Amino acid sequence: MDKDALTAWALANGWQMIAGMPSLTKPSSPKEAIVRLALKATVVNVEVKKPAGKWEKLTGAPYAQVREDPEGGIPSGLSLDTIPGFGMLMRENKDRMVFARMTGKG
Repeated sequence: MDKDALTAWALANGWQMIAGMPSLTKPSSPKEAIVRLALKATVVNVEVKKPAGKWEKLTGAPYAQVREDPEGGIPSGLSLDTIPGFGMLMRENKDRMVFARMTGKG
């Protein structure tokens, strides 16, 4: 996957652009990013915001190692499926996005 494909996947799955990066927010503060995809020239890094406000890299991979899931699920190569709570956070963000579209809020 390349930068554009990863961005398209993220935005279709509940991520939102915050400070120019696809980001997930915590449910109690939907405008504050706590996980983001840092899309560099040749690699993508998954970063998490520490309580002190500093971003820390959790995982990363060259774009050539990131593979699209044929069923639209989480791309392989970034180990996103092994991060505790990641699936639930992504689901909560996607549900909030879908609900906002249904109610016209957002």
